[in-house]
Amino acid sequence: MARLTLVRVEELLERIRSVHAVVAGDLMVDRYVTGVVDRVSPEAPVPVVRVEEERTAIGGAGNVAANIAALGAGCSVIGCVGDDADGNALCAAFAERGIDISGLVVTPKRPTTVKTRVMARHHQIVRFDREVEEDVPDTVAATLAESIRVATRNADAVVLEDYNKGVLTGPVIRAAIDAAVERGVPSVVDPKRRNFFAFSGVTVLKPNARELQDALGDFIHPDRPSWMSRIRKRLECEHLLLTLGERGMVLYGEGTGHVRVPTAARAMYDVSGAGDTVTAVVSAVLAAGGSPIEAAKIASHAAAVEVGKTGVATVTPEEILDHIEAHPHDMETS
Repeated sequence: MARLTLVRVEELLERIRSVHAVVAGDLMVDRYVTGVVDRVSPEAPVPVVRVEEERTAIGGAGNVAANIAALGAGCSVIGCVGDDADGNALCAAFAERGIDISGLVVTPKRPTTVKTRVMARHHQIVRFDREVEEDVPDTVAATLAESIRVATRNADAVVLEDYNKGVLTGPVIRAAIDAAVERGVPSVVDPKRRNFFAFSGVTVLKPNARELQDALGDFIHPDRPSWMSRIRKRLECEHLLLTLGERGMVLYGEGTGHVRVPTAARAMYDVSGAGDTVTAVVSAVLAAGGSPIEAAKIASHAAAVEVGKTGVATVTPEEILDHIEAHPHDMETS
């Protein structure tokens, strides 16, 4: 058993305030329309939601950047937004958080991705998406790749957040990973199906159970060290961090072996954005000099805080420390 002390966590969270991360990937707006259902529509057998509140949040790769900024780190975000009101709002939201947006590309023919969720009594009634999923044109990809190379010159970590919306094309992915290797900094990837096997050489690959099973086309066996070792080699990553929802996470890598990280969550109020929080915290802790095991353990506590909030949300260092102090026995790994 290995134990991560509160003093060590405080040290790493303090160091995070002096690091800078580059986040590249699919940016989006998460919109929430919340209300009350007290009748069924006479027009069709569907509930009628009486709207009481509407709010928006930074989603996708932007949520990873927002979480990194909430930890006190510097952050640059690379991606695309449309020439529309949602794109303008997204840029303003980044600027409010001190996130560098010089690497954003405005695409007039490609709208900003927006996911709208209609909620009633904390239950999602329906979600509708406005998006374009095709790969960005080669000219846009080349601009994004160059923006990543420039931003990484002073970076302490590189993060790729893929939502299969077409931003992370092959050249963009390779530019990011190669830039991280050249800079000598950790790279962290949250992959999706389309590019799942395109991230060779990354420091940490962080799929969830469903994503990995879909990519492999077979059942997964996260509690078997030999299986995790074989899959890590197949994916050509230094460390494979597999998230399992309420079952926590499993880490396998050279020098770390097979490490089980139980969930630190007591109640899952809303799992939206929890994966983004894990990606952000793992990246920031590695940038601050933490080990993959330390990063995974701290991220587990951060995710426990995030799932106790409504919708996608950020987590602060103070919230992480408070959660650890309230649940000190959760600092062990196996």
